[in-house]
Amino acid sequence: MNPATLKLLIASVAVALILAMSATWKIQDWRYSGRLAEQGRLHLDDLNKISSAAAAQAQAEQGKRLALEQRLIANDQTHHKELSDAQTNQARLRDRLATTDVRLSVLLAKDPASCNAVPPTAGAGGVVHGGARAQLDPAHAQRIIAITDAGDRGLIALRACQAYAEEVSRR
Repeated sequence: MNPATLKLLIASVAVALILAMSATWKIQDWRYSGRLAEQGRLHLDDLNKISSAAAAQAQAEQGKRLALEQRLIANDQTHHKELSDAQTNQARLRDRLATTDVRLSVLLAKDPASCNAVPPTAGAGGVVHGGARAQLDPAHAQRIIAITDAGDRGLIALRACQAYAEEVSRR
């Protein structure tokens, strides 16, 4: 073999090897591209499932929050009505005391020296049974009513706070 033929043969083998390697790379590229596309599709499916689950969970939590808000609003309305009714009743009682339509009285302590075994009879103007009673001054009666009004409002507010804490802690 002459050197020109040998060079041509080596060049031909080199070109054939380069073409074979190029074809191999192309085939590998097609195979891996298919695998990568499949992995990408599977990954996208997983992400879609995760986002759907997260959206469902967020919607469920929002539903729970809305239900809690509605229960709290209903409790607030109930306690507001109780407070309003108590204030109305207290105002009526104060008005009746002011017009002397109603008088507050207190039971007087019995005198231990007195041996009255028979209770006094009720007078013609009232049906008070029991021991002797003293009527309170209207100003004192007003103060007593104001104190009981504040106590009633405090108890209603306490029940409202307890109901709120119970509802929130249930969540």
